[in-house]
Amino acid sequence: MTAQLTLTTDRNAVAALSASKHEPQWMTELRLQSYDLAAELPLPVLEKTNVSKWNLQGYGTYQTASVAPSVDALSADLQALLEGNQSPSLIVQQNSGIVYRSEAAELAAQGVVFTDLESALQSHPDLVKSYFAQTIKHDEHRVAALHTALWNGGIFVYVPKNVEVELPLQALFYAADGQATIAPHILIVADTNSSVTYVDHYSSSANAGETLLNAVVEVYVHAGAKVRFASVHNAGASLTQLIYRRAIVEKDGSIEWIVGELNDGNNVSETTSILKGNGSSSDSKVITVGTDAQSMNVTTRAVHFGLNSYSDMITRGVMKDSASAIINGITKIEKGATGAGGFQTERVLMLSPKARGDANPILLIDEDDVKAGHAASVGQVNEEQLYYLMSRGISRNEAYRLIVYGFLAPVINDIPQESLQAALKQIVEGKLGS
Repeated sequence: MTAQLTLTTDRNAVAALSASKHEPQWMTELRLQSYDLAAELPLPVLEKTNVSKWNLQGYGTYQTASVAPSVDALSADLQALLEGNQSPSLIVQQNSGIVYRSEAAELAAQGVVFTDLESALQSHPDLVKSYFAQTIKHDEHRVAALHTALWNGGIFVYVPKNVEVELPLQALFYAADGQATIAPHILIVADTNSSVTYVDHYSSSANAGETLLNAVVEVYVHAGAKVRFASVHNAGASLTQLIYRRAIVEKDGSIEWIVGELNDGNNVSETTSILKGNGSSSDSKVITVGTDAQSMNVTTRAVHFGLNSYSDMITRGVMKDSASAIINGITKIEKGATGAGGFQTERVLMLSPKARGDANPILLIDEDDVKAGHAASVGQVNEEQLYYLMSRGISRNEAYRLIVYGFLAPVINDIPQESLQAALKQIVEGKLGS
């Protein structure tokens, strides 16, 4: 049975949403405070992208559905998306609610928590309160405030000290027919000397209504911990996405981001690593493919506070038709971050005369004893490379395809789940018409 609640009317609807979930008082108060702030706060200021012209009103209705007992009980669309996925640890969110969850028995035996965030708020309220909305504050800008007020579903992961989770924890977020509020909040906490890989996938049905996906990812990497975070997005043109990912990395901890931004609608994506501890590190790989008249703003950022901290960022964009992309790479080394190293590469490949790409490498260095570098390029497929491949008996179309796939390979080949990696390749083929 599905319940609906309109969220765009007034704060009473937000209070009713919180009450229907039996949330703790602090969460209700935070939701209401955020809702009130949203009207006063400005929209985020983005490099060469004016989101005020986008449809940011598509919050629709809040919808929940019962949890299916097995994957076979899910809709045909969801089963198709999960084909080949044999993960014993999987959570599926359709529109605003969780429709399937499973957790490998060995995870519970290790003390690992892998559940939806709404359930975690009931079973681990103090733990959630300690970390929720700490990297992305609710008063940062209007989008953050609305997310904090209206978040739904989402994922909560907690890995105890010295525990290594070998199999990836996986999630699927799906926008089905109609218009629903989709604002998942992903909260991952890796305690001291632990390790975990998390993989998620965003998609939508062909009949999904005009929808705003307002999502937040918060990752806390404690001392010596390792987190690998992979995410593939391929929702349709009716979905506008604003997603903010941030990680705080403590001493000798590491975060690896692997992101495929392949939606057909307008997209704002920010992926930030805050290297707080000495010896902390971040490795970020992001690709984006734009078609038709898409507008995309993709930012990858590393902020260094710790001594001998290290970051590496690779962003690749492919634009065709009249799509446009702003690709920002920002390395900020704070005063006192002696011995830090920050490196970044942004490259945009344009496949048609009307496509536009802008690669913006930014180095902000407030310390002398550091190493930092950047590289950026915007251009078309190299005719000499095409000629070389064709001289070896490869057709022009196949040579063209090989060059584009080689351009995107640093991210595609690193997806830590075979069925999702295969899906990513298929998505790229569909967008590029190969």
